[in-house]
Amino acid sequence: MTKGNWYVQMKVLLLGPRRDKFLDFLIHAGELVTVIETALDKEEHFDWRGFDFVISFGYRFVLDKLFIEHYKNRAVNLHISLLPWNRGADPNLWSFLENTPKGVTIHFIDEGLDTGAIIIQKEVFFDSRVETLNSSYLSLCDALETLFFECWHDIKHGIVKSVPQEGIGSYHRSDDKTKFLHLLTMGWDTPVSGLVGKAVNNSV
Repeated sequence: MTKGNWYVQMKVLLLGPRRDKFLDFLIHAGELVTVIETALDKEEHFDWRGFDFVISFGYRFVLDKLFIEHYKNRAVNLHISLLPWNRGADPNLWSFLENTPKGVTIHFIDEGLDTGAIIIQKEVFFDSRVETLNSSYLSLCDALETLFFECWHDIKHGIVKSVPQEGIGSYHRSDDKTKFLHLLTMGWDTPVSGLVGKAVNNSV
């Protein structure tokens, strides 16, 4: 890690699928970025300890305790929900099925699943008459990237204040959506108007 009066070049481990706009931002910010999409224990000869900071964005694998302890306060997750609502899998889908608040959150990674202290979040509103699952997902990803771009400088320099999550919220596993899959008549292009509140009203 190279330090100046204010500039710090980070060796960043980016966990999750390659997102060109996001990756370009980090590179242009001067960071040295390694992207890993697969489970870390499948990456032979890869030393995950050699980084300054970890960013998880759409990563589908659980991080082990040793990893989390090593990167305490140096690892953040970007999640497309307004935590504590819709922790876990398919947050956008469940926000419509259960008609819960929608938004994006950047939080520190702890040993729970999407339970870490919140750094920043933003509520996002949708017109359910015109949105699809795909269009709302893309809007959430754009909002989350923009939020990250605005606060990365403060995050990397450790000058952000985080707050514990409050309230019970909600949590879902990947297979929880099975009984609602028949509602996705057009896959992820399904209009959300036919999904709103269906899990609450048990109208499946």
